[in-house]
Amino acid sequence: MSKLNFKRHRKIAGPLAALALLAGCATATPYQPLGYPGASGGYTDQQLDSTHFRVSFFGNSLTSRQQVENYLLYRAAELTLSRGFSCFTMVNHDTDRRTSVQVNPYGPGGGFYPYWSPYWSMHGAFGWYNYDPFFGGPFFPGSYDVNTIDRYQAMADIAVSNSCAASPATFNAQQVAQNLRPYLVYPKPR
Repeated sequence: MSKLNFKRHRKIAGPLAALALLAGCATATPYQPLGYPGASGGYTDQQLDSTHFRVSFFGNSLTSRQQVENYLLYRAAELTLSRGFSCFTMVNHDTDRRTSVQVNPYGPGGGFYPYWSPYWSMHGAFGWYNYDPFFGGPFFPGSYDVNTIDRYQAMADIAVSNSCAASPATFNAQQVAQNLRPYLVYPKPR
């Protein structure tokens, strides 16, 4: 490889590495303990007494509510089985949604690239027109982009036992683990 080609390849290696790093960050929270290196979110549990535990799962902005609740149930089942019990009862359960709004301005002094804004040609009721969010348009004035970001957190207090009473809040830990295991996503090995 000539020296000129080497320099050209080296110039694009940095941006490609940055894109690969960003692509790795753009995944839902896997099933992992909270604080797992290189990832946001995960599960925690705390023993309250000999048969009661508090279990939580925190998801990132790409983790759905259903996935967060599945991970919470799986962790409760896993914890129950590891303590030598066969059933758990949800004594208290709650799922919180934390919503944040991100406003990204375009044009001078704002946005990722100052003095740049997206520009589209659109077809409407009166024919073709151009839309530029910085300079406005006939139907869409404005100079910013708004993103809503949801993050879910589920928490439950559970009571573990060996008696699976017929109650809607009581679960067979072995069956829960078996049914939810196919839906788990684990962190990628390092």
